[in-house]
Amino acid sequence: MGAPKSQAKLFYKIEEVSRLTALDRETIENWEKEFPFLLPGTTGDGHKIFRAKDVEMIRRIKELLDQRKVTLAGARRKIEEEFGLRPAHPVHPDQLMKTLCQVRDQLQELAACIEKPPPKKA
Repeated sequence: MGAPKSQAKLFYKIEEVSRLTALDRETIENWEKEFPFLLPGTTGDGHKIFRAKDVEMIRRIKELLDQRKVTLAGARRKIEEEFGLRPAHPVHPDQLMKTLCQVRDQLQELAACIEKPPPKKA
């Protein structure tokens, strides 16, 4: 006989998340908008699925809002801190444009190399 199977799941449907966290579906969907790190995936047939880490974060958000009485912004900062999440630093539009132009130039050089006929052998 092998080791007992782990009861932990990798993915949860939104209905399961709702049941596990005692939150309605609408609240979870609203929190997806408020907390950018909650990014459910979708199955091939379009159902939302959440990772176990997402369920843990949702439980923590609920605790922070209900029991600790923190604001949404405060909960967002606390979750980012506790789960090691940091929002990406915004890139200045001028820097982004410069980088895109460099990539474009490199792609044009590659395309030109590909289009040149190979040198004829003597």
